[in-house]
Amino acid sequence: MEKIKVGIIGAGGYGGCGAIELLHNHPHAEIAALIDKQDVGKPISDLYPHLTGFCDLPIISPDDPDCPDDFQVVFFATPDGVGQNAAPSWLKKGAKVVDYSGDFRFNDLHTYKGYAARIGRTQDHSSPDLLPQSVYGLTELHRSEISRSSLVGNPGCFAVSCILGLSPAIKSKIIEEDSIICDAKTGVSGAGKNPTPAFHYPARYDAMNAYKISGHQHVYEVERELGLLADHDIRITFTPHVVPLCRGILTTIYAQLGAGQNLKSVEEVYQSFYKDDVFVRVFGPEKPQVSVNVRGSNFCNISLNVDERTGKLIVVSLVDNLVKGQAGSAVQNMNIMFGLEETTGLLHPGIYP
Repeated sequence: MEKIKVGIIGAGGYGGCGAIELLHNHPHAEIAALIDKQDVGKPISDLYPHLTGFCDLPIISPDDPDCPDDFQVVFFATPDGVGQNAAPSWLKKGAKVVDYSGDFRFNDLHTYKGYAARIGRTQDHSSPDLLPQSVYGLTELHRSEISRSSLVGNPGCFAVSCILGLSPAIKSKIIEEDSIICDAKTGVSGAGKNPTPAFHYPARYDAMNAYKISGHQHVYEVERELGLLADHDIRITFTPHVVPLCRGILTTIYAQLGAGQNLKSVEEVYQSFYKDDVFVRVFGPEKPQVSVNVRGSNFCNISLNVDERTGKLIVVSLVDNLVKGQAGSAVQNMNIMFGLEETTGLLHPGIYP
């Protein structure tokens, strides 16, 4: 088959680099152009030397009149606000769009405004008419809708670990929904490429902290997705932390088990729920999971535990924030949008150590 032409906007960031790494080995896709406002004219391999000989395409300005316009899919590896301004023109040209940011994660303007307030964005959504057309890009829950869509909003990295860690329990009603606590840790790459004083090496080495306590923007999408599964509103307690790690998310989820539930019944629920999802792997307490087990891969590893003393379900959900939490989900969504096997270009074990 003819290869899918991919344009990557925001190619110079970590999300763009991740897409390049994955698409380089994709048998049915090719990178047609790398677009960014920074480092224009430089080969991408100047920014990321490990790409030398694999991808040496120069970065093109979005304003360059010679920028190709025949992409079949465009990845917006960009901050909030970019995709909502530029996506309409690409959609009119016939391209499909996968946006990494929160611009198209929500199907109605009211919910989007709640999310936008959490990130300090005061501007109105510039393409509100597109929101009802967008699909939330967590493949394991929205595979069918994604296959029919031209506009997908990638999930947030924290949200991926929380939603995948909780969905079976919510759907099967085996926990007390008002008892959910998500305690999440992320590596510093989750803050993006642009340096800030708080992420300068001396400030981050040997340092970890909670932040946006009771106010993180990803809570909006977690509660929305869990509410859809439960068929009523869900509220969770969510606290994110930054830890001195380059990449990876480990979320420990606590919830009170319902009457009559035990570890065996919980394992049966999770194994059944994810039986057709290649990228979700479920483990019992006999196989404790470590962040490096998913580093560089598109897998989500879920470890199930029950504290018999307190009756608590403890779920540990691990993803690589730059792959399953970002570029890997984008490629997985692209595969489904074009009718390809969703594992194409993604089925590899990651990197160790």
